[in-house]
Amino acid sequence: MTSVEVRRSRRRTATVSAYRDGERTVVAIPARFSRAQEREWVAKMLARLEDKERRRRPSDAQLVERAHELSERYLDGRARPTSVSWSPHQGRRWGSCTLADGSIRISTRVQGMPEWVLDYVLLHELAHLLHAGHGPAFWQLLESYPRTERARGFLEGVSFVQDDGGATPAPADDDPHAAPGA
Repeated sequence: MTSVEVRRSRRRTATVSAYRDGERTVVAIPARFSRAQEREWVAKMLARLEDKERRRRPSDAQLVERAHELSERYLDGRARPTSVSWSPHQGRRWGSCTLADGSIRISTRVQGMPEWVLDYVLLHELAHLLHAGHGPAFWQLLESYPRTERARGFLEGVSFVQDDGGATPAPADDDPHAAPGA
C-alpha cells in the first residue's frame, strides 16, 4: 500500500488533484477544507486514480482484443497474432514478437502508460508480423497511426529517465530510425 500525502494550498480555492509520486500518492486540496472534507476527497481521489490505472492495465484477453482492433484499423486486418500477453521478461524492450508462432509479448513496463503509447507498442509488434526488420516497408505500415512519432518520443523519454538519466549511452542500433526497445 502506498502512503498518502495531503498538501493544503491557500492558492487552491476549489479544485482537488491527485497523482502518484513513486510509492506515495499526493492529494492537493484547498487549505480551507475541513478534516471531514479532506477525508472525503482523499477517498474520492484515490478511487479515481485506481480506476484510471486499472484502465491503463488491460488483461491479456483485452490486449488480444485491442491488437485485433488495431490490426483491422491500421493494417487492413493482415496481422493476426496467435497470442498477446504481458511479460516481465522483456529487458529493455517494450515488446517482442515471435514470427514462427505469431505470439506477441508486451513489457509490463508499458502498463500504466497512456493508451495511445500501448496502442503504438502493440501496432509496432503487429507490423513485425508482416515485416521482420525495421526497413522502409515496416515504417510505412506505422505511418497510418497518427501518434507514432509522439509515442516514440514518449518511449524515448522514459528510456532516458530509466537509463540513468541518459548518463549511460544506449547500445548502437543498426537502424537509427528504430523505436526504442523494438
